[in-house]
Amino acid sequence: MTTPSAPSTHHGSASVAVVGAGISGLAAAQRLRTLLGPRAQITVLEQSARIGGVLRTVELAGRGFDVGAEAFLTRRPEVPALLAELGLAEQLVHPAAVPASVLAGGRPHGLPPRSVMGIPSSVDSVRGLLSDDALRQVAAEPERPLRWEPGSDVAVGQLVRERLGAEVVARSVDPLLGGVYSGSADSLGLRAAVPAVAAALDAGAPSLTAAAAQAAPQPQPGVPVFGALREGYTSLLEALREAAAARLRTGCTVTAVGTDATGWWVDTADAGRERFDAVVLAVPAPAARRLLTDVAPRAAHAAAGIPLASCVVVGLAYDGEQVDAQLPPTSGLLVATGEALHAKAFTHSSRKWPHLGGDGVLRLRASLGRYGDAAALQVDDATLLAQVRADLEQVHGITAVPLGAVVQRWGGGLPQYGPGHLDRVAEIEDAVAAVAGLAVAGSMLHGVGVPACIATGRAAAERVVQHVTTCAEGSTAVAR
Repeated sequence: MTTPSAPSTHHGSASVAVVGAGISGLAAAQRLRTLLGPRAQITVLEQSARIGGVLRTVELAGRGFDVGAEAFLTRRPEVPALLAELGLAEQLVHPAAVPASVLAGGRPHGLPPRSVMGIPSSVDSVRGLLSDDALRQVAAEPERPLRWEPGSDVAVGQLVRERLGAEVVARSVDPLLGGVYSGSADSLGLRAAVPAVAAALDAGAPSLTAAAAQAAPQPQPGVPVFGALREGYTSLLEALREAAAARLRTGCTVTAVGTDATGWWVDTADAGRERFDAVVLAVPAPAARRLLTDVAPRAAHAAAGIPLASCVVVGLAYDGEQVDAQLPPTSGLLVATGEALHAKAFTHSSRKWPHLGGDGVLRLRASLGRYGDAAALQVDDATLLAQVRADLEQVHGITAVPLGAVVQRWGGGLPQYGPGHLDRVAEIEDAVAAVAGLAVAGSMLHGVGVPACIATGRAAAERVVQHVTTCAEGSTAVAR
């Protein structure tokens, strides 16, 4: 990520609108403030009543509990660096060293080691998870000719099913992709969802299992893979809001953006037209398509090809004395496709995260919903809660009445990176780059995780800062 030099006095009074107050928009606003200085006029416009987008921390039995994104990959630097910049480094926590499992064939199994998004690197990595027939297909895969055109893309499910069989898709790949994207192996493209495997195939890996073996990260004992925030993501969101020192307007629907000879304008349903020097759009793909239609039609067309998936998170708190012995010492349970459960995954939050335990309360989190299965979520909260409790009874024998519960719905919460997604992103970014003073950010671009979203927000801010700086310097030169 490039970092422009310190701000000059030429653009101290620049005005920038950021549309969207999710993590991408707030990261953009904070970066704009850092680069443009205290005199800049930064306005953040958010359609909903709160900031954070699909990040949200609620109170569950006396502790902050995230009901949106739960964790982030620590091998990416964005979150730790931003926490340090904001004085929040002490908020960073890591999970306990407890294993995860996957429910397949009605019983739990350990997650396949040395796999990449569930794509196994060898037959040994899925032994015990698959049937004998499926194991024989995995074992034979390296001997079968592989036809792969470098640079091509295909649905993950299509490739894995063809090479390794349907059982690998259902029991290994689908559970992991469902947890990250709320999608399925058949709705996600290999190049965007599992880029390391695509790169290994491009480089000449002779089989899919060989590509997975090359792409699998090397284990680093003692180095945690994931991180979270002790007080939940709300601490980061509030710190970004404060550091941005922006004019924040929630409950504000942006109806159109445009540019003319005097600069940029933004129309809102409540306040009409306002003028700015630049605009950052940090919104989901459907909103981006709508707002880009007039100013960058090629980008709008590409954004229209990015569908969204909906999901639900249910948080439950139990008296630890009642359920502790029934819950296994694991971090959670993914659910294979075809199992007779409503939930697609359970996180044993108090087992996984030490900061959510130690008070006699056992907190759990269930996730429901995949792309293309929205009908399963179109029931009331009481029904969803009953479904999750029935699942817990079936899987763990837990029948106790929860001390507390929360249901969080995410309608259209996660973009689906289908085959050709990277081409769509390139089309969006190329088209937007041709429009001075405009930038885009968000999960529709380079990753659904928090680090990737922060990166897009900061990059968008840096792009518009270059624009307003150039304009200010040009105005100064003319004045002279």
